[in-house]
Amino acid sequence: MTIRCAIGLMSGTSMDGIDLAVLSTDGDAVVRRGPSLFVPYEAAFRRRIEEGLVEAKAIRTRSERPGGLAALEREITLRHAGAVARFTGSPPAFTAELIGFHGQTVLHRPQLGLTVQLGDGPLLAERTGLPVVYDMRAADMVAGGQGAPLVPAYHAALARSLPAEFAGRWPIAFVNIGGISNVTFVDRAGDPVAFDSGPGNALIDQWVSREGGVPFDADGAIAGEGAVVRGVLDAYLANPFFDRPGPKSLDRGDFTLDLAEGLELADGARTLAAVSAQAILKSAGGQASFPKLWIVCGGGRKNPHILADLRAGAEARGASVILAEDAGLDGDAMEAEAWAYLAVRALAGLPLTFPTTTGCRAPARGGVVASPPPAS
Repeated sequence: MTIRCAIGLMSGTSMDGIDLAVLSTDGDAVVRRGPSLFVPYEAAFRRRIEEGLVEAKAIRTRSERPGGLAALEREITLRHAGAVARFTGSPPAFTAELIGFHGQTVLHRPQLGLTVQLGDGPLLAERTGLPVVYDMRAADMVAGGQGAPLVPAYHAALARSLPAEFAGRWPIAFVNIGGISNVTFVDRAGDPVAFDSGPGNALIDQWVSREGGVPFDADGAIAGEGAVVRGVLDAYLANPFFDRPGPKSLDRGDFTLDLAEGLELADGARTLAAVSAQAILKSAGGQASFPKLWIVCGGGRKNPHILADLRAGAEARGASVILAEDAGLDGDAMEAEAWAYLAVRALAGLPLTFPTTTGCRAPARGGVVASPPPAS
C-alpha cells in the first residue's frame, strides 16, 4: 500500500485551540510519527465558539448555518490555514501530501443522525494548496452509526506497534480525556471496541470558569484543595448513559453542572475530576475481560486527580495505567495524528469505522476530498 505524508488537524471539545501533527502512513499498519504543534485560541475566540454552540441548537439539517455560524466557520477555517502555514514553515520542514481536517464540532445528535463540524474543506484546500479530506463523520451516520468516536482505527494500529515492554498485554485500553472522554479497547485479534465514556475536562472547565473565573484547573491545583462529595459523584454516575451498552457517543452539552450546584469551588473541581475517572472505569464493565494496560492521552492526563483515581481503580483489578509518553507516544498530538491517519485511510478506500466502534451496520468508509484549485 502507498505510504503518504499527511498533516492532521484537530480542534476538539475543549475548544482551546488547534492541534497539528504529521504522520507518514499507509492508513493501515505503517505508522511513522512526525512533529506536532499546538496553536491556542485566545479567550475571546473561545467565547465566540461557545456562543456558536448555542446558535447551533437551531440546526435541523447539516448544511444550515444559523446566526453567525457561517462567519464562524470561515474564521475557523482561516485559522486552520494559518496554523498549517506556521507549522510547515518556509522553507517547509517536511513535504506533506494531504491534510486530514476535523473542524470544530458544534452539534452532535446521533439519535437524530445529525452531526455538524464547522470547517470549509474546499477553502482550506485553496488556502494551503493541499488536498483536504474532511467531513469524516457523516458517512458513518448514514450507515447507521453514532458518528463517533473515529480515533479507534488509529488506536488499534498503535496498540499493535507498542514497545516490547508493553506489547502483548491484551486487552489494551486507550483513554482519550478531552472535553468528552472516549475509550478504545483493543484485543489481540478482531476490530477495536470503542465509545464515549462520559465527561472528561468539559465539566471541570465549565465549573472553574463559572465559579473561579479561570479557563481550566491547571495541574489540578484547585481540586487539590477540595474533597470528593460522594453524593454528587453518585448522582452523576446514576445517569442512564452509563448503563447503555456501546457504541454510544455524547454531545458536549449532554452532561451539565446542575448536580454540582451549591458545592464549594475546590470540592466541585475535585468531585468532577472523580466523575471523569469513574466514568472511564465504568466503561470496562461490559467488556469480556478488564484491560491489563490503560494508555492515557488527551489534556485530562495532566489532571493528577483524574489520573490518580483512574490508577487506583485499575490497580485494584490488577491492571496498569500509563501515560501515552511512557509508551513513546504523544498524548497531546494523538488525535491530530489520528486525523492524518484517517485521511490516508480514506484515500486508500479503507473503512474508518466499524460496528464495534460506532454501531454502523458494516465497516464504513468516509471522508470528502477537496482538491486545491489548479495553479495558474
